[in-house]
Amino acid sequence: MSIKVSNLSKSYKQYKAVDAINFTVQKGEIVGFLGPNGAGKSTVMKILTGYIADFEGEVFINERSVRENQIETKGEIGYLPEHNPLYLEMYVKEYLDFQASIYKVDKEKIDLIIGKVGLASQKSKKIKELSKGYRQRVGLAAALLHNPNVIILDEPTTGLDPNQLLDIRELIKNIGKDKTVLFSTHILQEVEAICDRVIIIHKGKIVLDQFLKDLNLNSNNSLENLFRELTQN
Repeated sequence: MSIKVSNLSKSYKQYKAVDAINFTVQKGEIVGFLGPNGAGKSTVMKILTGYIADFEGEVFINERSVRENQIETKGEIGYLPEHNPLYLEMYVKEYLDFQASIYKVDKEKIDLIIGKVGLASQKSKKIKELSKGYRQRVGLAAALLHNPNVIILDEPTTGLDPNQLLDIRELIKNIGKDKTVLFSTHILQEVEAICDRVIIIHKGKIVLDQFLKDLNLNSNNSLENLFRELTQN
């Protein structure tokens, strides 16, 4: 398995953001990680990616402990955070050159990634000149540049227009064929379109972990209705 979370908890003073949760994600799975604001999603993602190092329980990336192998596990993850941190004054190709130097990636791989995420027509522009959709593609390119086994995407489709949504959706589905993808979003239609499985977290606890095909979703039993039912209290 690529991601294993075992009895994971995280508290901030008296507030328990994550409360003894367990889940695994296998290679080739795209898993939607859902929850209302304040449910603990971002905390879990920050622990998985090594941004939060103080927690209880165990987290493994490709069978390596995140706590004991911080540098190695970070190198095995491609992460696109909700607020995509880009250097707006840099050109697209320049920015990806910079990212490649950090990960010690051969420069010839940059053009391959640019083609894969559909940035070829934009690579000579400054990032500040790009639309939100193309900025998301730059973030995805940076996340994929070092060919990580695990991809963690936090709200990757927020603010995109319908055409951009379709493009990013197809890109994520293609990435997920041979990677492990954990995908957080508030757009439940995206989960139904992209994901194999859904995990719903509420008040720090997992309230659902199931394959979408087993939920028998329809107009009367939609993912939106199920989500509302599980997270309304």
